[in-house]
Amino acid sequence: MNVDGFDHKILAALQRDASVTNADIGASVGLSASQVSRRRARLEEEGIIRRYCAEIDGARLGFTLTVFVHVSLATHSRDNARRLRDLVRLTPAIQEAHALTGQADYLLKVVVAGPKELSDLVNDVLLPHEAVERVRSEIVLETLKDAREWPIG
Repeated sequence: MNVDGFDHKILAALQRDASVTNADIGASVGLSASQVSRRRARLEEEGIIRRYCAEIDGARLGFTLTVFVHVSLATHSRDNARRLRDLVRLTPAIQEAHALTGQADYLLKVVVAGPKELSDLVNDVLLPHEAVERVRSEIVLETLKDAREWPIG
């Protein structure tokens, strides 16, 4: 994919504020609104821009506990991995999921309202699941950085 300096500037502007207009981006990067529109459409078509979304403050909605959950599979098979992926996809409290090397097979980033909801998730959803052998959780005390932007432009 051919991504040049103008594309990087457009992407950086959209990361900061996805609602910014093509005219505003153009004024800041030295292109016309129509040039920005064409480049933006190409970046979308090529899958570099996957979606647009609003960043919501979960704590203001009551999701005050962030937890990293390490999950080890009961058995290592393609079917078991698929079952866990299905569980992850269907569980709204799981915000991120990563397959790992090392002691745990997966690392989940979970947000819940509090300890009771964490207990419910671990004891009623994760541990009883046929794919899961072991769960270990770590509660976040403080978030030092929560960047959602790629280091471009």
